[in-house]
Amino acid sequence: MLFMDLDKAIKQRKSVRKFNSKTPDWREIIECIDVARFAPMAGGLYTLKFILVDEKEKIQKLAEAAQQPFISQAQFVVVACTDPTRTLNAYPEFSEKFCKQQAGAAIENFLLKIEEKGLSTCWIGYFVEYLVKEAIKIPEHIQVEAFFPIGYAFEKSKPKRRHELDTSLYFNKYGQKKMDGPYRVRA
Repeated sequence: MLFMDLDKAIKQRKSVRKFNSKTPDWREIIECIDVARFAPMAGGLYTLKFILVDEKEKIQKLAEAAQQPFISQAQFVVVACTDPTRTLNAYPEFSEKFCKQQAGAAIENFLLKIEEKGLSTCWIGYFVEYLVKEAIKIPEHIQVEAFFPIGYAFEKSKPKRRHELDTSLYFNKYGQKKMDGPYRVRA
């Protein structure tokens, strides 16, 4: 089994909105979903659920729910949802926040594995939730976090230029661009 360097996977990962006609192996997509289980979860309560969709009419409905026609080009769509029931019982005040954090962590694992497998996707966060739920029969109490059309990129794209670290890193307080004082390694 060949593994991609983590730094390389992180830096090469990009959103793809144009897919070729080659169909991915659904078993590889399941391997990508599987790594989501290893993300941190509040209280060890795993809330995330995934739905792998390959029916063209349902994929078309998801594209319409997101108002993004390119989604219908994908042979598969993975929908990520959270079931907040257990988290609500354990952390009533923070359940929604914890579910969102857990989903983000798990989804990043999923995205990195997608990159490692040579597949392509785009994180879809804009959609009409009730239309997504209606299209694939998701119960009312389940929250749709995002979905991901999956395929092979139509063409190799150049990595996007990312912002510089110094535009988002501060020390000890918001806006402080430098570390205070001299620092030495202590024995």
